[in-house]
Amino acid sequence: MPYVQNAAALTAHGDVELRRIALGIIEHALAATDSYPLAKQQLEFDGRILRIGGEPLEMNGAARVHFLGAGKASFGIARAVEEALGDALSSGLVICKHGQQGTLERIKVRLASHPVPDEAGMQAADEALTLARAVRPGDILICGFTGGSSSLMPLPVAGLTLEDKQKMTRLLLSCGANIVEINAVRKHLSRIKGGQLAAATPADVTLINLTVSDVIGNALDYITDPGVADSSTLADARATLDKYALWDKAPPAVASYLKEGGRAFETPKDLAPRRVRNIVLTDGMCLCTAAAEKARSDGFQPLILSTALEGESREIGGVFAAVAREVLASGHPLKPPCAIIGGGETVVNLDSWRAEGGPNQEFALSAALLLDGAARAVVVGLDSDGTDGPTDYAGGMVDDQSAACARTIGLNLSELLRSHQSTEALVGLGDVILTGATGTNVNDLKLLLVAGP
Repeated sequence: MPYVQNAAALTAHGDVELRRIALGIIEHALAATDSYPLAKQQLEFDGRILRIGGEPLEMNGAARVHFLGAGKASFGIARAVEEALGDALSSGLVICKHGQQGTLERIKVRLASHPVPDEAGMQAADEALTLARAVRPGDILICGFTGGSSSLMPLPVAGLTLEDKQKMTRLLLSCGANIVEINAVRKHLSRIKGGQLAAATPADVTLINLTVSDVIGNALDYITDPGVADSSTLADARATLDKYALWDKAPPAVASYLKEGGRAFETPKDLAPRRVRNIVLTDGMCLCTAAAEKARSDGFQPLILSTALEGESREIGGVFAAVAREVLASGHPLKPPCAIIGGGETVVNLDSWRAEGGPNQEFALSAALLLDGAARAVVVGLDSDGTDGPTDYAGGMVDDQSAACARTIGLNLSELLRSHQSTEALVGLGDVILTGATGTNVNDLKLLLVAGP
C-alpha cells in the first residue's frame, strides 16, 4: 500500500514526470525507515532464548517479558515484539496518536492527542507508570518510545494540571524553540519523562530500548527519554523560558514550579544498577540515504546537503529554491539531472496558534515563490511521521509552475506565507501531501529535483 494517499493531486500542474519521480523517492525513503520491519529484524525467540540485536537473553522460569511504548513510530515496534514473543509476552501497552490504524492481541493500544496532550493521554500515561511499577526483579522490559511520546503520555507533577501542560505545549511549539529546548522543559514538568518511567522499575531489571530517532544527533534522552537517564537539567528548562521570553506567558503554576528556589525536582541522571540497552532502529540519515539511493536509480545525481537542517522553514525553503536556480544557471553544485536532499527539523515561529500549516508546508510554499519561472524543478518538504505541525497533512510538493498556478486561481502566496496559512495555499494548488500515519518518525525530508535538458 503506498504511503502517499493523494498521488493524483500531485500531478495538477508542472512537470508530471518529475513529480512522479519525486513521489517514488518519498515512497522509497518512508518504506526504508518503517519501524515494523526494522524492529522485526532485531528480534528472535525460540521459546527459551530471546535475542535482541543478536544478543541473547535467557528466559528462565521466573523472568517475565513486558512491553511499554509510546510515540508516532511505536505501533510497528509493538507489533514486531508481539509477533516475536507470542504467549511469552506477559503484559504490554502502547500509546499511539488518534488515527493510528491497527489492533494488537496481547499489547493494549491506547490512543491520545498529538501535539497538544489530552485527558486520554494522561490516563494512558498513568496506566504505563502502573505497569512499570508492577515489573518484578529479574524481568525484561522492552520499551518502544519514539518521537511524539512527550505529547502522547502527559503526567504532570503534583500541582500542575493538564490544562497547564496544554498551554505550555502550545507556547513551546509556537515560539521557535527546537525539540531539545522544548523537551528540557517538558521533562521537568512530568512524573514519567526524563528516565522517570525506567526509574520506577526494580533495580534488578533488564530494559531494552528499541527506538526510532527524530532528533538531530540521536541524543537518546531526547528520543526515548522515559527509558534512559536524562542529561538535561532544570537549568536547561529555565534557559528555554529565558531565551524565548516565556516566563510571563507560561501558566502561573508552571512558572512558579520551575523558578529558581522553587519545589521542582531533578530528573534521574543514572539508572544503575538496571541493565539498559539501546538500539536505534533508524534515523534521519537512513531516510536521506534511502532517498539518495532511489534518486540515483532514477537517473538523478544525488547530494545529501545535510541531515541536521534547523532554523526557520521559510528561510530553508528559500535556500533550496536558490540552489535550484544555481544548478540551472551554472551546474553548481551538481549538473542536472540532480537531487539535493536534506534532513533535520525546521520550525515556524508563530504569532498565533490559530495559523494553519506546518514547517514542511511553509518550507514548500516559500520555495514555490522563489522557484517561480525556473525550469523543471520540484521541491518537497515532508514530515516523515505523516503529520506536519498541527495539521492532517505530511507536507507539500511544489514546482516552478506553482506560483503561476496560484496567480491564475487568485491565491496570494506571499500573503498566505506571511500569515502562516500554508495549508490553505497548498490545498488550493493541489500541492499538499497526505499520508496518514507512516509507521516512522525520523524528522523531515527536504528534496529538490532538477531535471536535465
